[in-house]
Amino acid sequence: MMMEILQASRQFVGKYYPRSHLYVAGSVLGLAIVLIAMPGEDKGPVPSNDAQQITIPIPLLDHELQESNELIATINSGKSLIEEIAPQISTWQNFEIKSGDNLSNIFAKVGLSDQDLFRVLNSNKEAEILNNIYPGYQLDFLIPNEGRLEQLRVLKSPLEGYLFTRENNNFKVEEIERAAQLRPAFKVGEITDSLFMAGQRAKIPAAHLMEMANIFGGVIDFILDPRVGDQFSILYDEQYLDGEFIGNGEILATTFINQDKTFTAVRYVNQLGEVGYYSPDGESMRKAFLRNPLDVFRISSNFNPRRRHPILNTIRAHKGTDYAAPTGTPIRATSDGRITRASRYGSFGNLVIIQHAGSFETKYAHLSRFGRGISRGDRVQQGDIIGYVGATGGATGPHLHYEFLVNGVHQNPRTILDKLPKAESIALNEMDRFKNQTEKLLKQFKEYNDSRTLELNQNNAD
Repeated sequence: MMMEILQASRQFVGKYYPRSHLYVAGSVLGLAIVLIAMPGEDKGPVPSNDAQQITIPIPLLDHELQESNELIATINSGKSLIEEIAPQISTWQNFEIKSGDNLSNIFAKVGLSDQDLFRVLNSNKEAEILNNIYPGYQLDFLIPNEGRLEQLRVLKSPLEGYLFTRENNNFKVEEIERAAQLRPAFKVGEITDSLFMAGQRAKIPAAHLMEMANIFGGVIDFILDPRVGDQFSILYDEQYLDGEFIGNGEILATTFINQDKTFTAVRYVNQLGEVGYYSPDGESMRKAFLRNPLDVFRISSNFNPRRRHPILNTIRAHKGTDYAAPTGTPIRATSDGRITRASRYGSFGNLVIIQHAGSFETKYAHLSRFGRGISRGDRVQQGDIIGYVGATGGATGPHLHYEFLVNGVHQNPRTILDKLPKAESIALNEMDRFKNQTEKLLKQFKEYNDSRTLELNQNNAD
């Protein structure tokens, strides 16, 4: 409580009083507090009537008398200052936005009306951020006096947001931008059962594990290719703010050793500000198509032109691959393209069709729901979430039915990819820039890996 009072006092005083006055007032208040806290003087026994008390007055010089009066006046003004600050002392009321929340209810919880909300929403163009808040955002209210909002803080993350501050009956808006302190984190995993379990044992963030699978998604099939004994390592940033961990940054470099074949990817930002992952010699890890549209799954039915249909019990070609996965598992576009269908379609249930360059087309069926903002005519990029696994249409259980067509002819998506062209790699005129940006990072990554290998060898020797 004392820290809250000091903080509020500091904010109030800093706003309304010049710095020079603060030095004087602070010194006087400190002296006053010391004098008040001192124990009373022990006057000793009360003298008897027979005892003679002698009082010798000590005259003050004029300038000393003036200084004494000024000191008393300053102490009194300090007392007034404390009395003025006291009603202003308040703390921030914090709310994290959850699914289903709305601004009107949140404002009501802190004692504000719809008129207050309207006033904030119409104060500035930047106030439009309040019309686009999502779960995870934080709203902080400073209300020193009941029913009067002084400040509203809207945090999209601990590092960015907006601060609304009252100015008369309006609010000015300031953008909040803070820089996190970055610390490198290096993790190593080994597959003894599954990639997911290996990542858990190595305490690798699940999002980064999935991102690693996405980075290598064009060269490694994470269902068929991984073997017991395969190893992987990831170098990424951890973010700290005021000494506290607030989240994980981007993957900087990663390696996957699959059946004694090593794949290494390093992060690079090109001249246009586009982020990509490349091999150390500049070959793009991003292939024309991802090998799989899901991060977590098992194949329940392969491409088979003579498969017996599970419901109709007749021989009917299975023109795609079925990926069994829990309902709600995100589905990713396997390549850039334009959506030509995003609607319910017969036995396919909820269906997304994407037309890609080069007469390629992919279909994603039985979705439980579509991705945010996904509709016909939209452009999507490789890796974008276009929907979620479900069991709509003629599905017997939650899974994704994925089809791959070339010039309108169905192809086996698990074998056709090796015949497709690669995405563009680093251009020759940009190679020097690529080397300058990545060489130091790759050297650091190699040192981490070499140190880890040496540690493992020493443990095995013991």
